[in-house]
Amino acid sequence: MRLLVAAVGRPKGGPEAELVADYLARAGRGGRALGLGPVRLHEVEARRGEGMTAEAALLLRAVPDGAAVCALDERGQMLGSPAFAAHLAAWRDAGRVEAAFLIGGADGLAPEVRARADLVLSLGPMVWPHLLVRAMLAEQLYRAVTILAGQPYHRG
Repeated sequence: MRLLVAAVGRPKGGPEAELVADYLARAGRGGRALGLGPVRLHEVEARRGEGMTAEAALLLRAVPDGAAVCALDERGQMLGSPAFAAHLAAWRDAGRVEAAFLIGGADGLAPEVRARADLVLSLGPMVWPHLLVRAMLAEQLYRAVTILAGQPYHRG
């Protein structure tokens, strides 16, 4: 199952972007043997003033047909790493060809994005900067791969 991270905004590099790239590469390499990956990052950006509705359209347009969708939203479910890994495995085992993880802009996700999601996931009750959300999601994708492979990275 291919993995797609679709996020609003185009960062200009820096340590957060390097961290995201590193964890996504690790997840892709480790996931090959498990039928997970590659992992692709797709960035979208609405024109100034267009807001959540335009961002939602761009995010949803990036989702491949038939993909499982995970929307990251502070109002979503909080899962432990093993439960998150189990979701990925269940989607893969059900024959989903792709899973898309959607990260909204400064105002969050529009209701139509949350409605389209198979899973609405919260990284906790705090609000996080978007680049950190990307990094945390990328790390959790890598952690999920290691959990499913039975590797010792996860010590939860």
